[in-house]
Amino acid sequence: MDELDVNDIPAMLARLQAQAQEEAVEFTLHAQQEMAEEDIRPDDVLAVLASGQILENYPDHRRGACCLVYGQTSEGRHLHLVCTTARPTVILITAYEPLPPKWTTPTQRGPRDDL
Repeated sequence: MDELDVNDIPAMLARLQAQAQEEAVEFTLHAQQEMAEEDIRPDDVLAVLASGQILENYPDHRRGACCLVYGQTSEGRHLHLVCTTARPTVILITAYEPLPPKWTTPTQRGPRDDL
């Protein structure tokens, strides 16, 4: 795949969707542990990547460009995925269900104590 502008949200989303269709996804140990704890299947991750939206972009993250993707599984379950954006294969960093108090809705953060 060509070099990607990590600030071009539509291009990043299109690339993530293509990678999901190709099942070009790797799971970190942390992602695997979170998925097991929250009963998230690899097929759920692929469904969210294929049809989700990018909520937050972290192009300058210290470990490499990544983003927060929101979407729903085929059963309608709301999930968040944190994954890389500038690699030939998606590396899933973590996956979780967005719940209060951290998230007011699946796409809106709850009040933050650190402000």
